[in-house]
Amino acid sequence: MSIFDDFLKEVGIDLGTANSLVYQKNRGLVLNEPTVAAINNKTMEILAVGEKAKKMIGRTPEHISVIRPLVNGVISDFDMTQELLRQFLKRLNGRRSFGGVRRAVLAVPDDLTEVERKSVEDAATQAGCAKVHLMGAPMAVALGIGLPVEEPTASMVVDIGGGTTDIAVISMGGTVIYKTLKVAGDKFNDDIMKFMRDEFKLAVGEPTAEYAKIAAGSAVPLDERLDVAVRGMDLSTGLPKEVIVKNSHIRAALGKSLRSITDSIKEMIELAPPELVGDMLKQGIYVSGGGALLRGMDRLIESETGIATTVTDNPLTAVVRGLGLTAENFDHYKRFLSASLKPVEVVL
Repeated sequence: MSIFDDFLKEVGIDLGTANSLVYQKNRGLVLNEPTVAAINNKTMEILAVGEKAKKMIGRTPEHISVIRPLVNGVISDFDMTQELLRQFLKRLNGRRSFGGVRRAVLAVPDDLTEVERKSVEDAATQAGCAKVHLMGAPMAVALGIGLPVEEPTASMVVDIGGGTTDIAVISMGGTVIYKTLKVAGDKFNDDIMKFMRDEFKLAVGEPTAEYAKIAAGSAVPLDERLDVAVRGMDLSTGLPKEVIVKNSHIRAALGKSLRSITDSIKEMIELAPPELVGDMLKQGIYVSGGGALLRGMDRLIESETGIATTVTDNPLTAVVRGLGLTAENFDHYKRFLSASLKPVEVVL
């Protein structure tokens, strides 16, 4: 490895709605931070990014805004996305003020428009990446977990992220059919917040809803008893209040969103060519992303589809591992980039 390789980096970036991960060639996973930034509205100064900024959600005075610049996998605040990327990439240099990114491979939902794809490319370029390439998130997952993407057999990937759930059937190095749902981890949090208001007359913020989801959430009934103490504001009195929330409550709150995901998976199976459906029965379904960590998610999908379902190893890093593989051996894996795949979108 040349000394210049450390200065002119090649990276894979999973710029997610909830979290951003960066894989650097020859170093592996070097960054995993929430996609959040805090800004002083008076001076327009960036106060914090990543984990420090996330801790400020719901806890800041009026002159400080905590921004999540991506919504449902799409850039909603271009300038903030660019600045967030710049701050993250700057950390790769450590204390050095020099060193740039020669090539970056970013994961995107398969259904992004050309304009939305261009905004991702421009944000990365202006953040300091000389060359930017895009790869569909399901393809990145398939590469990251070692599925036989180049063989004439179907691999179904379900990537449940923060803003979107990407469902794709991959065969012969290409995406055969795909669908992107705006139902994922953030929607789960919203569901819990609404449920707490309706059932317990308790107002809670997103961090508390996420905590309850992680502590007591599941996609199917569990043998073990899971309870969590949830604190918020009593809507009838305006005073602080604590309630004990059961696993069954969280499951009820998530029911509609989980049904949307399983229904979409079944629709994708119905639309796939018969030979590929037979392959799926043999190969199974692979679930990745933060949503895959919801207890019993694999069991729910398997019971609804009748196809063996597996949660990938380290589901939170599956996408960035595929991007990292591409960064490590770009000439070999560049044929899997989304620009060259041109998958056929299925409107359901």
